[in-house]
Amino acid sequence: MSGLNAYALKARYYPALLGTIPALVALAILISRAKFGLTTSIASLAIPVLVFAAADMARRLGKRVENRIYAETGGKPSVTMLRYSDNTFDSASKEQYRAFLSSKLNQPAPSEQEEKDDIKAADAFYARCGAWLRENTRSSKKFPVLFAENVTYGYRRNLLGLKWPALAGNLVLILLCAFLLQKKGTIDTDDETTIAVSIVVALAVIHSLFMAFVVTRPAVTEASRTYARQLILSCETFLGKEKPAKLPGAPRRTVRGKTG
Repeated sequence: MSGLNAYALKARYYPALLGTIPALVALAILISRAKFGLTTSIASLAIPVLVFAAADMARRLGKRVENRIYAETGGKPSVTMLRYSDNTFDSASKEQYRAFLSSKLNQPAPSEQEEKDDIKAADAFYARCGAWLRENTRSSKKFPVLFAENVTYGYRRNLLGLKWPALAGNLVLILLCAFLLQKKGTIDTDDETTIAVSIVVALAVIHSLFMAFVVTRPAVTEASRTYARQLILSCETFLGKEKPAKLPGAPRRTVRGKTG
């Protein structure tokens, strides 16, 4: 875990842990109840492997979800917010941001008419603006708010990617638990196996409700727009640095009043 950066831990591994927690609990119960042996060793090794595999799956499925959301909402928010037709920012601020990014890319920003005539070419310019901003705002110390919004978006997106696999896994887990109870024959509430299986089933049901009703596409869309807005607002930091500083010891200009 020491080799993980903050983004990977919070935006990839946290969703992986949350998405597979019923299966992890079931494995933990298996390890605690079994004597040390081959089965216990395999189950112990399976926990970190399961989390790693879930983190990789969450990222891949999250990217697919991201592409579908962008297609449904008209494009990447960091692109659409720079368009003349978007009202997230006022016209004067957008004009300033476009001019600044144009100077960094050494490419003229499209005019309003050019954007209307060729929206794809304009969006290509705005996409390069977003890429420049992402590359130059990677420091979480210099841009802590932007980093926090990026983590929130990555967390929600990747967790949404795991939504259906997690629900399917919970269904399989509940069916396995039901099979174990049926095979056992009698259900004794004081029996340790029955208690353990009941805990897994209850957790799987609660987890399924959480994944079904809390992990939603609107939540991801909201986080995406919030992150994109903060990304574009980072232009203010660069613009502030480029303002000419006042020279030390410069004489102050005074205005003398009229004398009678």
